[in-house]
Amino acid sequence: MRTESRRSFLGKSFASGLGFTVLPSYLALGREDSAGNRPPSQRINLGCVGVGNRASIVIPMMCRRKLAVPVAFCDVDFKAPRIEGNLKAHPGIRRFADFREMLDEMGDDIDAVTVCTPDHTHFVAAMDALRRGKHVYVEKPLAHSFAECGMLMKAAEKFGVVTQMGNQGHTSGAAAQFRQMVEKGLLRNVGKIEAWKTPFLSFQFANRRISGYPPEQPVPESLDWDLWCGPAEKKPFNRRYHPFEWRAFYLYGTGMLGDWGAHIIDLAHHFLELGLPARIRPLRLEDHNRVIFPLVTQLAMEFPARGDGLPACELIWRDGDGCEPELDEKFRTAEADGTRKKPGFGVAGTLIHPEGADYVVKRGSHAEGSTLLPRARNKEHLDALRAPGVPHDHATNFLKACMGEGATTSPFSVSGPLCKVLLLGVICQRLNPGGALEFDAARKRFTNNEAANQLLDGPPPRKGWEEFYRVV
Repeated sequence: MRTESRRSFLGKSFASGLGFTVLPSYLALGREDSAGNRPPSQRINLGCVGVGNRASIVIPMMCRRKLAVPVAFCDVDFKAPRIEGNLKAHPGIRRFADFREMLDEMGDDIDAVTVCTPDHTHFVAAMDALRRGKHVYVEKPLAHSFAECGMLMKAAEKFGVVTQMGNQGHTSGAAAQFRQMVEKGLLRNVGKIEAWKTPFLSFQFANRRISGYPPEQPVPESLDWDLWCGPAEKKPFNRRYHPFEWRAFYLYGTGMLGDWGAHIIDLAHHFLELGLPARIRPLRLEDHNRVIFPLVTQLAMEFPARGDGLPACELIWRDGDGCEPELDEKFRTAEADGTRKKPGFGVAGTLIHPEGADYVVKRGSHAEGSTLLPRARNKEHLDALRAPGVPHDHATNFLKACMGEGATTSPFSVSGPLCKVLLLGVICQRLNPGGALEFDAARKRFTNNEAANQLLDGPPPRKGWEEFYRVV
C-alpha cells in the first residue's frame, strides 16, 4: 500500500507539525486507539476527484470509520453545491482543478482515488488513476460509453488495483438476500423482468423540457468550464449543464437509465447472469430528440438463455410517467373487503417473473430487499427470504480490499458488464431506431445498424484528452 519510508516520514511530520514530544498512542503503538484513530500505515490516503454534490455523501462515507483520510481535493468549481461540508471537515487540504495535476504532484501520497464527477468525465479520471497504480472508486455509471467501460475493465486487470463502482446496494443485505433466493430456487426460470423509475429530473417534466442545446450564459467565476467539459465537446456554458442538469443531455449524461439503472437492475443482472442483450426494442420514446433524453422511455431488452434454470429473459425498462408495471390479479393480496388492490410500487424497482411460479418477486432499488407477491407466499419461504448479515458497507468493503483484506463486491469486472447493458439502452434511446437493434455479444457489435455501432465507441475525445484512450 505504501513504502515503509513514507510511513515513517508521515509519522515524524505529523508529530513535529503538532509539537508532540510524545507520540499519540495510535502512532506510537501502531494500532487503532479508542477514538478510532489509525496510524498512517493502517489507513488509505484519498485523492478526491469531485468534492461537491454526490461527493458530499461519498467522501464522508469513506471517512466515517476512519479507514481513510482525504489528502487532496480536486474540483472544477469549489463553490459547487454541497461542497462546504467536505471543505470544513478537512481544512488545509491541497486543492486542484485538474486531476492530472493532482496526481502528478501528489501521486506518491495517494493510495486511492474517488471519482464523483459528471458521467462524461468518469472514464478519464478513473483511467489516469488506474495507470498510475491507484485503487479506484467510481460513482455509477462506470463510464459514458460502451467502449469506455470495456477499457476500464481491461485497465483494472492490467494494473492489478482494487476497483469499486458506487452501486451501494451490491454490498448490502439486499444483495445477500437476492443471492440466497437464487441459491434456494426462488428465482429459477425467470423469463421476464420489469424495471421502473418515476419522474425525477427536469427532462422528465413537459413544462421544463427543451429541444436543443441552451443559449450561452456567462461562466461563473468559480468554474473552470474547459476542464468541466473534459474529453467531451465544449458547448457554450449554460446553467442547464452545471451544476446538475447535465444528466438530461446525451453529450454529458446517461439519463435516468444510467443514473438509476445501476441501482435498480443490478442484482437481477448479476445473480441471474444476464450478460449482454441480443436485441433491444424501443417500445415508447415520447418527445424524442437527439439532444436530451425522452420525456418517457420504455425499452425491451432480450437476453438469451444462459443454461439450466436461466432461460431467455426479457427485461422491460420504463421511466417517466406511467412507468409502473401492471400486476396480474392472481398476484395481488386479498384485502379484508375481498378486493385485490394493486400494491404501492414506490419510486423505483423491479418486478421479477419466474416462469410457472405462483408468485412474483418485487424489489425496490439500492439496498431495499425483495418480497413475494401475493404477500401470503412470504410465509412459505421465510428461510430463503431472511436476509443474511453482511460484514461491511460498500465503502468499507472497498477500503478493506485496498488494505489487502478481501475483495470488493462490485469491481469493474462486475459493474462494467452491468453498465454496458445500460449504455446499450442509451444508444436505443438516442437513435430511436423504430425497429429492434440486433446485438452480437461475442463481437460486441450491432448487426443491423451502423449508426448504433458508431455510438458504441462514443465521440472522439477532444484534443489533449486522447492519451487516456490509448492506455489499453
